[in-house]
Amino acid sequence: MSEGAPARPVRLRVELHAHTNASPDSRLRPATIIRVCQARGIEALAITDHNTMDGAFAVAAAAPFPIILGDEIKSRAGDIIGLFLKGPVPRDLSPRETVHAIKAQGGLVLVPHPFDSLRRSALGLAAVESIVDGIDILEVFNGRTIRAADNAAARHYAERHGLAQSVGSDSHLLAEIGVSWQRMRPWSDPADFLLSLRDAELHMRHAPAWVHLGSSFHAYATKFEKRLRRWFG
Repeated sequence: MSEGAPARPVRLRVELHAHTNASPDSRLRPATIIRVCQARGIEALAITDHNTMDGAFAVAAAAPFPIILGDEIKSRAGDIIGLFLKGPVPRDLSPRETVHAIKAQGGLVLVPHPFDSLRRSALGLAAVESIVDGIDILEVFNGRTIRAADNAAARHYAERHGLAQSVGSDSHLLAEIGVSWQRMRPWSDPADFLLSLRDAELHMRHAPAWVHLGSSFHAYATKFEKRLRRWFG
């Protein structure tokens, strides 16, 4: 850089959809996630486990970089992510009730993989339409969404409705951590985060197809372990 040239603004590489072993379909320990994020250049991370924040709190307590406390909540229609939460949101509420519970904590509402036609947990168009006035962020690319048209539909919907856009690796396995990310300026609070995200560079890459088998195996293994504990104490 030549003398007197203005410094380039700082931008962070941010992953906004990641799971720990607090999710039944992942075995990623907090220490492993932190180590791999550092190796792959991820500088801020949202932990979004299924219906729990135990993993988010564990990673936040140990990570040397910013952690966004999140929760991927199972509403009665499908998954909704809350970011910048203080505590977990109850599952099995209606989509509207889930949005209200997130907002009551001062959090942001992110809808992941909204139109994934192969995923039962996707909200789908009717449910998204029912809460569009409360959505802050739409995930327009999910690394685990197999059909490109489903990600494209999310991007088109976000553009039509003026929603902030995010991408997510949806990492459950080691190979997925930091695969998709956004480069954005640092933020001071959730409102400033939303402004920063609107100006972010989105970097998208699909995870290998075999990761779906890996997370399914972990989910079945977790159920089996729970049965063993019930049987043998």
